[in-house]
Amino acid sequence: MHAPTGLLCDLLSQPELTVIATPVPTFGWVLSSDDAEDFQTACQVIVGRDAGRLARGDGDTWDSGRITRSDPINLPYGGPPLAPGAAYGWRVRVWDRHGRPGPWSVAQRFTLAASPDPAAISRHPVLPFRHPAKTLHATGPNRRFADFGRHAFGWLELTLESAAGGMIEIRLGEKNLGEAVDLQPGGTIRAARVALELRPGRHRYRVETAADERNTTGAAVLLPAEFGVVLPFRYVEIIGHAGPLAADDLVQVRLEYPFDDRAAAFRSSNPDLDAVWEFCKYSIRATTFCGVYVDGDRERIPYEADAYINQLGHYGVDREFALARHSHEYLLARPTWPTEWKSHSVMMAWADYEATGDSRSLARSYDILCREKIYPGHTRPDGLVDTSDLRDLVDWPPGERDSYDFRPVNTVVNAFHCHTLRLMERIAKALGHEADAARFANAATRACASFHRVLFNPATGRYRDGEGSDHEAFHASLFALAFGLVPAAARRGVVDFLKSRGMAGSVYAAQYLLEALFEAGEADHAIGLMTARTDRSWHNMLRQGATITWEAWDNRFKPNQDWNHAWGAAPANIIPRYVLGVRPLSPGYGRVLIAPRPGPLRELHGTVPTIRGPICVSVVRGASGRWHVDYQVPAGIAVEIHPPET
Repeated sequence: MHAPTGLLCDLLSQPELTVIATPVPTFGWVLSSDDAEDFQTACQVIVGRDAGRLARGDGDTWDSGRITRSDPINLPYGGPPLAPGAAYGWRVRVWDRHGRPGPWSVAQRFTLAASPDPAAISRHPVLPFRHPAKTLHATGPNRRFADFGRHAFGWLELTLESAAGGMIEIRLGEKNLGEAVDLQPGGTIRAARVALELRPGRHRYRVETAADERNTTGAAVLLPAEFGVVLPFRYVEIIGHAGPLAADDLVQVRLEYPFDDRAAAFRSSNPDLDAVWEFCKYSIRATTFCGVYVDGDRERIPYEADAYINQLGHYGVDREFALARHSHEYLLARPTWPTEWKSHSVMMAWADYEATGDSRSLARSYDILCREKIYPGHTRPDGLVDTSDLRDLVDWPPGERDSYDFRPVNTVVNAFHCHTLRLMERIAKALGHEADAARFANAATRACASFHRVLFNPATGRYRDGEGSDHEAFHASLFALAFGLVPAAARRGVVDFLKSRGMAGSVYAAQYLLEALFEAGEADHAIGLMTARTDRSWHNMLRQGATITWEAWDNRFKPNQDWNHAWGAAPANIIPRYVLGVRPLSPGYGRVLIAPRPGPLRELHGTVPTIRGPICVSVVRGASGRWHVDYQVPAGIAVEIHPPET
C-alpha cells in the first residue's frame, strides 16, 4: 500500500485556505496500491501543532493508534478538544490487506475557527483569480477590443501608460457585436460603460462598475465588501487611450470558489458531445462566485431545484462537497416558493449523503425534511397530495409548460412526492429511524399505486396533467418516467411519446428528461439531444458565443433571461453518471456501479471524481462490434460492471 493521498479535512481538500468550522472535524484520504485486490484493514491518524514532531510520525495533540477500520473516509477526530483559533497538521498511514503498514501521508494543515460550532459547515472561501486577455485588437484610432475567451464573474484591471492623463471610456459586457461590446444586449444580459480618469505615468486601475440594486439587496446573496461590485463579462472595449497596450495589461479578475480543473475529464468519438461537456463543466466552475449556489446574476438568490442540478454537476466535475452542503442547509433556513422545490430539498439531502457517506448534514436536516418537505397536511387518504393552496411550478419559464393543465392533484408534483417518500425511507434507515422508515415505505407504496391508478390514461398510454384533466402534457409523462413510476407494461408507450416530442421542456426539465431516457435504455436518443443543433440545445448557446450555460434555451423562450445559470448545465452530471456510467451503489462510493452507455459513440474516456478518489473509465468498440471496458478505481472500492450491450 502506498502513502495515502487526496487528504480531506472536514471534506475540504485545501483546508489551509480557510478555517475548520466545527470542533470535531473528520478526516479522509485516497488509497493507492499496486495490488488490485488490496484494501485498508487499519489506519492511524496523528494530529499535532509541532510540525517537526509531526514529520517524525509523532502527533502531540492526538495519536489514534492503530484502528481496525476499512473505511478511508469520514474518520472523526478523537483526541482532546482542539484549541479555538489554533493551527494543526495531520497525517495518516494505513495497513494493507495482509496487515502490513504503509508509509505516512504528507501532512495537511488546518486551523480551527475562533468560535467552532458543531452545526457549522467548513467550506473554502471564494477567491480572485487573474486571467489576462486572450486577444486584443485595434478596431480604430485609439480604440481596442479585448476578448477574455470566457465569461466570468469579476472585475477588470487595467495597466495603462499615459503621458498627460485624461479621460477614457471603458465598455465591458457579456455580448459582443463583432469587435465591439453590445451595450443594449436585451434581457438581463450584462453590459457596463465606465469613464476612467488616467493619471500621468504607468498605473494599474480597477474599473469600477455600478451595483445592480436587484442582485445586491433583499434576498440576494451579498459578496464580501472587499470584493466590491462584481459583474459577469467576457468582452472589453477601451476607447480614447493613445498609449501602448498589450493583452497582459488587461486582466479579468475572476471570482471563484477553488476548483481543480484536473479532477474530471471526458472525451469521446463525438466532438460535439465533448464541447457540451467542457461548456457545462466550466459553467459549474464559473457560477460559484457567491460562495453558495445561486440562480444567476439577475437575482443572485439560491433556489432548491437550481441548487440540486448545480450540486450534481459539481460532484461530476470536481471532488468538492462543502459548497453543495452549505447551499442545501442555506435553503432549509430560507426556503423558496415553488411547490416542487420542497421535494428538491429532500433530494439534495440524499445526494449529499450518497456523495460523501457523511451523515452529519442528513441528521441536522432530518426534522425539517419530515416537518416541511413532504407536504404534511396536503396528503389524501390514497397517498396523493392536493396542492391547490400551494404554488406548483411544473416547468420554468411558463412558456415551457406545454399548456399544462394545473389541477389540485398535479401529476408532476405527485411524481416528486412519490420519489421523495422513497428517499425519506432511505434517509430514515441511514439515521437508524426504523419506525419512520417503515412509515415512509408504506406511504410510498400507497402513493405510487394511486399515482398510476388515478393519473394514467390507458387509452393513450400517457399520464394526464392531473386528476380530472383531459390534457396530457409532455411533463406529466416525463416526471413519471424519471422517477421510476411507470409500470413495465406501460413504459414503451411513455418512452415513445417522450421521444416523439424531442426537447419539449426547459433546460431545467432537461435534467429529468435525460435521466429518464438513460434509465429507459435510450442512450442514443439522450446523446442525440445533448449534441443537437436545434434552437433548444446546448449547441444553440455555444453558437451564439456562450461559455456559461443560460437560464433558457434561447432569448426568445425567456426574453429577460440571464446568461449564467448553472441549472442549464445538466450534462455536467449526466455524462459522468450515465454516459461513463459511474454511480454509487452505497453512500460514499464504497460500492460503485460502472455501467457506461455510449449509445452512438464509438469510444469514450473519462475521469469521475469521488470522495474516495478518481474513477477512470475507457470504453472502445472494436472492429467486431464488441465493447472493451477498462477502468481504474482507488484501492478498496467494490465495483459492479454492466458493460454496454453489443
